[in-house]
Amino acid sequence: MAFDIDMIKEVYTKMAERVDKARGIVGKPLTLSEKILYSHLWDGSPTEAFSRGKDYVDFAPDRIACQDATAQMALLQFMQAGKPKVAVPTTVHCDHLIQAKDGAAKDLKHANSVSSEVFNFLESVSNKYGIGFWKPGAGIIHQVVLENYAFPGGMMIGTDSHTVNAGGLGMVAIGVGGADAVDVMAGMAWELKFPKLIGVKLTGKLSGWTAPKDVILKVAEILTAKGGTGAIVEYFGPGATAMSCTGKGTICNMGAEIGATTSTFGYDESMERYLRATDRSDVADAANAVKEHLTGDAEVYTNPEQYFDELIEINLSELSPLLNGPFTPDLSTPVGKDMNKKATDNEWPIKVEWGLIGSCTNSSYEDLSRASSIAQQALDKGLKMKAELGINPGSEQVRYTADRDGILGIFEKLDAKIFTNACGPCIGQWARYSDPKNAPKNSIVHSFNRNFAKRADGNPNTHAFVASPEITAAIAIAGRLDFNPMTDKLINENGEEVMFDEPTGWELPPKGFEVKDNGYLAPEADGSHVQVKVAEDSERLQLLTPFTPLGDHIAGAKLLIKALGKCTTDHISMAGPWLRFRGHLDNISNNCLIGAINAFGEKTNFVKNQLTGEFGGVPDTARAYKAAGIKSIVVGDHNYGEGSSREHAAMEPRHLGVAAVIVKSFARIHETNLKKQGMLGLTFANENDYDLIQEDDTFNFTDLNEFAPDKPLTLEIVHTDGSTDVIKLNHTYNDAQIAWYKEGSALNLIKKENNG
Repeated sequence: MAFDIDMIKEVYTKMAERVDKARGIVGKPLTLSEKILYSHLWDGSPTEAFSRGKDYVDFAPDRIACQDATAQMALLQFMQAGKPKVAVPTTVHCDHLIQAKDGAAKDLKHANSVSSEVFNFLESVSNKYGIGFWKPGAGIIHQVVLENYAFPGGMMIGTDSHTVNAGGLGMVAIGVGGADAVDVMAGMAWELKFPKLIGVKLTGKLSGWTAPKDVILKVAEILTAKGGTGAIVEYFGPGATAMSCTGKGTICNMGAEIGATTSTFGYDESMERYLRATDRSDVADAANAVKEHLTGDAEVYTNPEQYFDELIEINLSELSPLLNGPFTPDLSTPVGKDMNKKATDNEWPIKVEWGLIGSCTNSSYEDLSRASSIAQQALDKGLKMKAELGINPGSEQVRYTADRDGILGIFEKLDAKIFTNACGPCIGQWARYSDPKNAPKNSIVHSFNRNFAKRADGNPNTHAFVASPEITAAIAIAGRLDFNPMTDKLINENGEEVMFDEPTGWELPPKGFEVKDNGYLAPEADGSHVQVKVAEDSERLQLLTPFTPLGDHIAGAKLLIKALGKCTTDHISMAGPWLRFRGHLDNISNNCLIGAINAFGEKTNFVKNQLTGEFGGVPDTARAYKAAGIKSIVVGDHNYGEGSSREHAAMEPRHLGVAAVIVKSFARIHETNLKKQGMLGLTFANENDYDLIQEDDTFNFTDLNEFAPDKPLTLEIVHTDGSTDVIKLNHTYNDAQIAWYKEGSALNLIKKENNG
């Protein structure tokens, strides 16, 4: 039986009435996305039609999911909110703090040793506040959610950008910062700008070497890394219904790489099969009773150009396997000759050193079974691995079942390393090098979602390419980036030319899923007696001190850094070895913006201290300004803060005295995170004003006392020669968000209201 089945049935009970009312108010047929959004309004039944991309709307999500790296700060904040228990079903999943090195058993044992303090904190705080806890090794959050919690037509938020994976089961599932999650945990509304809608019509059918991963790799090529910003991507058409549920999850998962708010598919038979296979027939039965409300109206899919803000059509029968990368998930290349030319022209290493299969994107039973069919062929045809191979199963249920069915044994016969059911290399938790910064130039191929520089192994010279699990397996066996398994031959141990046959696999395990211990710990019904302890001298955990309001008079602020080009949350707050400090704001702030490229000198972590004239690291310089009582400013380029949802990228600058982040454009989650922490997240009214910012500039906000919705702010830039430039800065703050700013943070406002 499913978790929280009564909650799910309640959602379905209210859905028909709310969808019908919304359809009448909007005055036209509804997409699936609109049905879910309008049936989850904070005020209940809809009373008005909202403008896409414009109106801020309060929603009531059904549940929350947190992974261990982000859960620490989220729960440290929730502890300050004054609530005895979370208001909606919430889970914590320990998947980020397990480093991949020696294999599952040793790596998990090591993680439980070095991170025991954090795991014990998360387990105790979950037990105290009524939160379900998934132990280290239980699985990757998004795979576990898909197997246990996702349900068609539901709305979920999660403190990880790949929460969107649950769209594979027909949810509107959205990645948020921890402060957003804290609002909902505390029983408050969750605010989101009503998204625009991008429709993707899938015709034809996947076959041969082409996989669901290639669909999203193609969409990423079409829309680019920011083309989905502010929008929900809704997939439909015969190609969509012909695809497996976990395949849909893969597509939704990587929607985070195009900046999409989320992605989703309408409820269909593949979802029903998956629900029943994962012991949730009760959810399938309940969904079947309201299934007309769990997909878009027929008229929408018949004439989609009338109902979506943008429409893309992809014929799956014509789609070929793709490799995306390096260094960005939207640079797409067909496998084979095109890759050979592009790699040669750009001096990308042709030799592949590692293939990695798994992560939250492609770690289902189906993914492992299709990749194993290629591995089995290598064994049968006498081929030796030319690259190393690593496998991260998505959950203990998937791992146990795949092991029972001999799938993992096939990989092991090729000397593949089976890592823990955890994120591992996908998030930089990979002990590949002793000195990553000075490691050699090389290429790897993986079935993960992100491939920013240094993302997997900390090596800036690692060229990471994203592909399907089956293509990853084939290229790892061949050892060449330009290998095309559809046309190219390999020489086996006997000197014979052999070719791969097309991959095969199972949508679901033929003998059903099985698991001995799924790793779940239910909370006590009354956790009021549970003690949550944080040692004062801990390096890993630190109780929070509320931020002080920045006020309506900011003058004499100094430039901390002017970031050049792409500046993701990885650049602002790196993961990898820094994950161990995710629960200690002061310690992790020592990585603040150390990956951003300074526009002056084009170096990382090397900025001018205007007080001394000397150059030093970004965190040290920020601390010097803060100690002197001087606020600082960060300036950035387009899509600033893209990537992971990590709120540390907002909390660290706030902690170090940054008052405002001024950029050409923001990634959605990061902009919200800045607002939640009581900072100014602003955009240049004229993006060319970015060029006016000089290294020694001082900044004065001249009309901050008039901070109001839809009213630009005025900034005076004072240069060292005494000259000034006065520019306008746009913002998207509404009245509620301005109240966060005035109180010092959204959490401060929650505490004030709870104590009031």
